[in-house]
Amino acid sequence: MSSVIRFSRQLFGYNHFLHRALRSFSIRHLKDSRAAVRMGNYTGVHFSGIPKGKGPHAVGCTDLMSDHTVQGCFLRLFYPCVDSDEYEEALWIPRREYYLGLADTLKLNRTLINFLLSYYFGSVKCPAKLNAPFKPGEKYPLVIFSHGLGAFRTLYSAICIGLASQGFVVAAVEHRDESASATYYLRERSPNETCEQECDPLEEVWLYNKPPKPGSDEFPLRFEQVQKRADECIRALEVMLDITAGKLVTNVLPSNFDWLLLKDSIDVQRIAVVGHSFGAATAIKALGRDSRIRCGVALDAWMFPLRDEIFSTIHQPVLFVNSEKFHWVKNVMTMKKMDSSSVERKMITIKGSVHQSFPDFTFLTGYLLGKIFKLKGEIDPYVGMDIIINVTLAFLQRHLGLQKDFNQWDHLIEGEGEFVIPGTNLNLPPAQTESSKL
Repeated sequence: MSSVIRFSRQLFGYNHFLHRALRSFSIRHLKDSRAAVRMGNYTGVHFSGIPKGKGPHAVGCTDLMSDHTVQGCFLRLFYPCVDSDEYEEALWIPRREYYLGLADTLKLNRTLINFLLSYYFGSVKCPAKLNAPFKPGEKYPLVIFSHGLGAFRTLYSAICIGLASQGFVVAAVEHRDESASATYYLRERSPNETCEQECDPLEEVWLYNKPPKPGSDEFPLRFEQVQKRADECIRALEVMLDITAGKLVTNVLPSNFDWLLLKDSIDVQRIAVVGHSFGAATAIKALGRDSRIRCGVALDAWMFPLRDEIFSTIHQPVLFVNSEKFHWVKNVMTMKKMDSSSVERKMITIKGSVHQSFPDFTFLTGYLLGKIFKLKGEIDPYVGMDIIINVTLAFLQRHLGLQKDFNQWDHLIEGEGEFVIPGTNLNLPPAQTESSKL
């Protein structure tokens, strides 16, 4: 099975999830199940939420669009905040257009998908307080986070909140290369445009996922997108460096967040990049483009968009954190082309995990439906997320020179523990069977 076909079947679990959901649930069933959902039960199983961070810091989040054009930077920032009941938790999916984008990506009816997703997930919040004041007083390491194909900036809130609670500033980029299910920018209205009421000078322009043409070679599209994605990560880095340098940030989104509190609060010598799936390939590409990024963590990497020549340009440490069910031999073999005797390259596999163990949907379905729709693996999703966050923290401490206690999870980097193994669970060709290091 080719990597492209295999990946399209795995894409965030959405295709499988929603097609099965539409076959399994009629509108009548959805109406009849309202009471169960309100009580926090779904198909008789406890409905859980996105986990709170386990670190010492309360977590806030805010959105930044630094330029109204498509060339600008768009991100959600997760950060240590001042703990206050004055601020409400942020909506997990902030706009209905994201539901419509998911429907278009899956070639499904917009009206029905909007109803299905907004009904079950429309009121879900993530445990980060929207626009809560930034907590100054120390210099925090910076993580740039890149989302997967068909996702957007909020769908990895568990990982971003987990890192922010441990004292990281996390900039979750929303990519506008048409690989997100939906995103938007603002453009100036035409001077000749007429409005029934007073017009805002800027109007939203929504971008939706761009699929490859049927029967075409997918690589040129994905290769072009990964270049743009890496550009956007580096652009986000530049914006964050400007902010910590005290430069005035322009945010075209309505917000009362005080960006001046971030002045001198980001440790510019401690920068890392993390990404999932297509975002992991993006993280690797960004490492090759910017030496200011000191290390990277590739979560269930989809290596297809990368050409081999990129690997010789990467001199930073990299950790691959793989699920048990997503990978195939060619994909892992491509990871192993980054083998190095001079810099640490590690790979581990989380037993019982699937590709959807990394984004947040895994927490928002009951056990039965999560298993049927492949949003959950055999491992408890909260245990799996703890491993993902803890091994990332351990690797970041090791290569950013942090004086924390994250080294308590160093054994995970070596693939030692109840739910992890070193390297891969796949049977590789004989020359590639040594798995604890790439």
